[in-house]
Amino acid sequence: MAIEFFKNDTHRCVRFDDLYEEGDVQANQSLIINGDQGMLLEPGGNKLFSRMMIEMPKYLPPQKLQYIFLSHQDPDVGAGLNGYLLVTDAKVCVSAVWERFVPSFTSKRMMAERLIAIPDEGMRLTLNKVDLLLVPAHFLHSPGNFQVYDPISKTLFTGDLGASLFPPDKIYATVTDFDAHVKYMLDFHRRYMASNKACAKWAMMIRALDIDRIVPQHGAMFEGKTMANRFIEWVMNLQCGVDLF
Repeated sequence: MAIEFFKNDTHRCVRFDDLYEEGDVQANQSLIINGDQGMLLEPGGNKLFSRMMIEMPKYLPPQKLQYIFLSHQDPDVGAGLNGYLLVTDAKVCVSAVWERFVPSFTSKRMMAERLIAIPDEGMRLTLNKVDLLLVPAHFLHSPGNFQVYDPISKTLFTGDLGASLFPPDKIYATVTDFDAHVKYMLDFHRRYMASNKACAKWAMMIRALDIDRIVPQHGAMFEGKTMANRFIEWVMNLQCGVDLF
């Protein structure tokens, strides 16, 4: 199912959230469109490529992709990269930490002059005259980890931070009860996020942005400023990773 959660005259944001098979790790793919150009976030593994080639053209022809964004190195983020490189001219954005690992998903020849290595401090990336922010979120959970902030829709795409893992009978797209939702996030974040220090640094930085929603790579999104702030506050105080040794 595709959810178009933001649209104005020139700008659109779409989330694809049920293209996985039963038993696979559930993962969302997100598409930011400005004018006739787009950025695809977290394209996913090989099995998702053919399904995305059916769903994405309903919103944007794949040939109009300018960027493919990988928040970090995990296979559910970018193992299907090779297919996109064959059918688009998009550049691949990934942390400089993982630059040498990208050929594990494709070939060096395919990546020639198509890789944007994101410096540790992050960067701005122009999508058809709109500056998207590539925001550092190191150690949440990867040592080279980034998120995308779209200032038009005021959306922060957070990768694995904010992931929720549902049982098959409890799946929902948007969080409506934060306190009830925490149980679907807690175990994952305690295990995969590095430390409260990393969480608190992220939360303090992110509070400077005007955020209307938070869209993780897995599970439900946090819609509205109140819900987004509840999540940021939760991360700020989270004990996880080395805190629990």
